[in-house]
Amino acid sequence: MDRNEIGDLLSFTVVAKELSFTRAAARLETSQSAVSQTIRRLEARLGVRLLARTTRSMAITPAGQRLLDTLGPAFGMINATLGDLNHMRDSVAGTIRITSSTHAAQQVLWPIVARLVKRHPDIEVEICADGALTDIVKEGFDAGVRLGQQVERDMVAMRISADMRLIVVGTPEYLRTRSTPVTPQELTRHTCINVRLSTSGALYAWEFHGDGRDLRVRVTGTLIFNSTHLVLQAALEGHGLGMVFEDVARPYIEQGKLIQVLDDWSPEITGYHLYYPSRREHSAAFQALLDELKGNMAALL
Repeated sequence: MDRNEIGDLLSFTVVAKELSFTRAAARLETSQSAVSQTIRRLEARLGVRLLARTTRSMAITPAGQRLLDTLGPAFGMINATLGDLNHMRDSVAGTIRITSSTHAAQQVLWPIVARLVKRHPDIEVEICADGALTDIVKEGFDAGVRLGQQVERDMVAMRISADMRLIVVGTPEYLRTRSTPVTPQELTRHTCINVRLSTSGALYAWEFHGDGRDLRVRVTGTLIFNSTHLVLQAALEGHGLGMVFEDVARPYIEQGKLIQVLDDWSPEITGYHLYYPSRREHSAAFQALLDELKGNMAALL
């Protein structure tokens, strides 16, 4: 069915309800002759008479009534749905689905979302915390949050956090029994807590920068996780050295529960970005999230 056929059917429903070409033409904002021609064209295509017409009156035929009974509710549902969509566009309501790494969800995204849903109680937010790089279009997400270097170039990206550092930490008890590493290469003599990358399935080679050069060290140990939060927990319990985000380790360092090593070698990495597939018109709910994130980022600068 093409657009002309849909238009003809819509014109028929108006004529059938008004039983007047003149009144129907006024509602449709067209001429009486155009409406009359539309009805003749529709009857010719269907091969049945829909309206019985004389010079002074008009009545709907049984075939016309059957068609009207079907079209009336259908067009009513379409109009109701269009009204709901307009309401969603104009009101701050709706659902937002976001995929994010666990660290980004906890440290960056959640504080923003918590404020958003308090300010706009008709917004529903779903956060899927997963280390894998999800295809947000295929999986039905509105946006994703990842480190800047992980965002695909065909995505619209917006920075939502400052740059961060990965640091190496261990408990005082662990370091009391072993020499404190001064260079990254000395980590090969330590028990380290490994991370398996969800993206590639490989173990993460610890990255360092110092003396004007970059280094990667493949560490060994008895524990492997796919979450830096579990790495932090294992390090706190004395299972070895772990490389974690500085912001989550800093409170424990200040409490004396962890000691940072290789500070001069700790690399700075690009902060988190929210990314989404296009710059097309956003829902009011998604725009409210963008505004909240922009405001938070402006406060950090």
